[in-house]
Amino acid sequence: MEEKYMVNDILSDTKESLKTYESVITEAGNTTLRQTLQEIRNSAETFQYDLYRIAELKGYYSPAMPATTNEINNVKSEFQE
Repeated sequence: MEEKYMVNDILSDTKESLKTYESVITEAGNTTLRQTLQEIRNSAETFQYDLYRIAELKGYYSPAMPATTNEINNVKSEFQE
């Protein structure tokens, strides 16, 4: 398997793991468990971002074009109503 596909698979898997951590953390009643899960999530977020930066530098991933000021203002207005 090509490196590009492996990196994209890992990025995708990590993204899904982060969603799971979010769900579990919000339901954790035990403070120690909650803090531990938050630390694991934070590490996973850092890993995901570092891998994303490598993928971007190698040309494996192209982020979406930045939103225009008009698009940003439209979204803001929708949430301010």
